Amino acid sequence: MKQFLKDLFENQSYDENNFFLIAGPCVVESEELLIEVADKVSSVCKNLGIPYIFKSSYRKANRTSASSFTGLGDNTGLSLLKKIRDRYKLPVTSDIHAHEEAAMAAEYIDILQIPAFLCRQTDLLVAAAQTGKTVNVKKGQFVSGPSMKFAVEKINKAGNEKVMLTERGTTFGYQDLVVDYRNIPWMKEYDVPVIMDCTHSLQQPNQATGVTGGNPKLIATIAKSAIAVGADGLFIETHPNPAVAKSDGPNMLKLDLLENLLKQLVRLREAVV
Repeated sequence: MKQFLKDLFENQSYDENNFFLIAGPCVVESEELLIEVADKVSSVCKNLGIPYIFKSSYRKANRTSASSFTGLGDNTGLSLLKKIRDRYKLPVTSDIHAHEEAAMAAEYIDILQIPAFLCRQTDLLVAAAQTGKTVNVKKGQFVSGPSMKFAVEKINKAGNEKVMLTERGTTFGYQDLVVDYRNIPWMKEYDVPVIMDCTHSLQQPNQATGVTGGNPKLIATIAKSAIAVGADGLFIETHPNPAVAKSDGPNMLKLDLLENLLKQLVRLREAVV
């Protein structure tokens, strides 16, 4: 495990041979929701020896419909994430969408996530790098794993070696994605931790209804396959009741299903490491 990851997990007890987990509700809906998810997931991860990063978006800038929920406001969302970090002693992550957000978000969170659609935005990558925080870049749906070396180079040249890459599917047709698992070993060649986004890779975007669809029944399939080919971490958005979630409900994992899935994944990891 990279030293910067060990530093992030310094307050946790875990098995260093395990994968790490990034999980939480898609968007900050309320303090109560964040506490419910963080409490459950942190407890499960502690019992299973899985290092855990809490994730939720303080702002949803990329929505299909203008009427979609975009957040509670930047200061409120970020402050609630900081509360989770302080209360549970967890590293937290959220996505940023413009270079001017980087310094602001870095005051509250530990990992700056670059959305897939923005993985080629040089000014955004450089601004994130210059905060000194860990930067997790999601692979664009429109690029290959080998192409992500340029994102890593941009961040490194800005003076930051704390980089992670996330696979989240490739555009297939007009309203679906497919996962090419070759991208995981390809991206690992750049000597960075590679994560599999098990929920966004099952999105069915740009539906005529204006609401993104999904196929959550395949989350376990995506996760198991990623562990089998050597992913360092898994990204799984989860919610107590995805049917009423304000963002990405159709492709989130129901919270009470997470523990059993993680138990299976830990056993699989033991078999392949």
